Amino acid sequence: MLTSADTVFHVLALLASLGCGLNGGIFFAFSVVVMRALAERPVPEGIAVMQCINVVVLNRWFLGVFFGTGALCLAAIILAAVSWGEPRSAWLLAGSVLYLVGTILVTMRFNVPRNEALRRVARSSAEAVSLWADYLATWTAWKHVRAAAAFLASACFGIGLNA
Repeated sequence: MLTSADTVFHVLALLASLGCGLNGGIFFAFSVVVMRALAERPVPEGIAVMQCINVVVLNRWFLGVFFGTGALCLAAIILAAVSWGEPRSAWLLAGSVLYLVGTILVTMRFNVPRNEALRRVARSSAEAVSLWADYLATWTAWKHVRAAAAFLASACFGIGLNA
């Protein structure tokens, strides 16, 4: 029979796993589909669409899932610390750290500054051509990191459910 602590653990791990998986899917789709499509367009057009995406993504649905999963990970860290002797605690901690560092920290440190630089560039300028080429390579590479971290975090939470 499950105790209330077990129930809290299972619900938290399940929701965190789903959130990580959903975010990983979004990041993966951007990495392998959206960015490749934008790279096929003329530079001013690609930049214009990406500038639009960077505005539209700041909505309650995406931000709710992105930061809501982060909040679940913070709660999971607390739960892991409180129940540290249990094998599942290490999986909670691993999943939480992977998500918080590999997605949220990477987003803030590497992706957002590139988004800000792209927002400020004149689409048809000479600077835009070099900025766009760098953006396509580095922003997408960091998006790959975010996708991998989110998927690995999801797996950690899933393993923790069975530990």
